[in-house]
Amino acid sequence: MRLPHPLYGLYERRLAASLDPEQVPRHVGVILDGNRRWARGSGLPSATGHRRGADKISDLLEWSEDVGVEVVTLWMLSTDNLARDPAELEELLRVIEDVVGELAAERRWRIQAVGALDMLPDRTAAALKAAQDATADVEGLHVNVAVGYGGRREIADAVRSFLRMHADAGSSLDELAEAFDVEHIAQHLYTKGQPDPDLVIRTSGEQRLGGFLLWQSAHSEFYFCEAYWPDFRRVDFLRAVRAYSQRERRMGR
Repeated sequence: MRLPHPLYGLYERRLAASLDPEQVPRHVGVILDGNRRWARGSGLPSATGHRRGADKISDLLEWSEDVGVEVVTLWMLSTDNLARDPAELEELLRVIEDVVGELAAERRWRIQAVGALDMLPDRTAAALKAAQDATADVEGLHVNVAVGYGGRREIADAVRSFLRMHADAGSSLDELAEAFDVEHIAQHLYTKGQPDPDLVIRTSGEQRLGGFLLWQSAHSEFYFCEAYWPDFRRVDFLRAVRAYSQRERRMGR
């Protein structure tokens, strides 16, 4: 629904005012989907879609701050995406490096890289680490940039980390098997120490997670938006938050 401009502004303000601060999600995960389809639909190269999508990220972070969100996780590149055409992948990685560097330069948000950095080109991994280091002391919104991220890979990495830690301590395999618990996975995830996502938003009309935060999203609420990521608006974000606030979260109980 696209309203005429004067009504759109009024509707957006009323929507924002209707949100109960006590019902706002602490952690929002966003699957930034649809850049390439947006570009194709506009007769533009994929690189233009990726850059237009990157330009939207700071808007999302500002909207999140405005309503009181504490953590945002942005899925910018999956492990599956690493198999894309090398020329497109190279351009996409450069867009990611640029936008993450720009976000860090703002000194407004605390950036954390989450993903299998060892699967990325050295240049990209170095850019992500530099942004993380440069904002380590920032106390604002915590922003996870999921690059080279896959949920199955994250769980496998968590298990490996747990096994290595206890192997170094001299634990036997039998002792590990006896003591192993689901909480041991949580303690070794890329997002360890953070609240699990309350709300996961996916743009572009696709209604699947695709491996995003598989472990952490067990009790998340999901919101699927038809808009491609470059067209995602503040009103779309507010609708997602409102939908979340209206749901009864029973957490499996």
